[in-house]
Amino acid sequence: MAVQRGRDLLVRIDIDGTGSFETLAGLRATRLSFNARTVDATSVESIGGWRELLAGAGVRSAEISGSGIFRDAASDARARQVFFDGETPLMQVVIPDFGIVEGPFQITAIEYAGHHDGEATYDMSFASAGALSFTAI
Repeated sequence: MAVQRGRDLLVRIDIDGTGSFETLAGLRATRLSFNARTVDATSVESIGGWRELLAGAGVRSAEISGSGIFRDAASDARARQVFFDGETPLMQVVIPDFGIVEGPFQITAIEYAGHHDGEATYDMSFASAGALSFTAI
């Protein structure tokens, strides 16, 4: 896999609840992480005392975080509304030359900042709120 541009990693949100996705605001830095908690199945009968994990058990989750600037009034307003209403809209994360991760996410944090001589910036965090799908591209 060749080196990819970071700006090609997109976070998109269902803008109106109809499956119409729009790139979320002016993200400059984005991160996606997948997590899987384990279930320890170790017992006194475990060979050599090695830990055993129960396959297929545990909780899987994904987290997205990003930071950037305000540039698009519609997607900025949608993100604010989703946060204050506690919604879990469908979101997509487009990973260049890899695929698209799609599913419901909740915005867990929005932080706003700004300097007197610069632009307003924000940081946002999202947590998966249901089953995710992956489509290779």
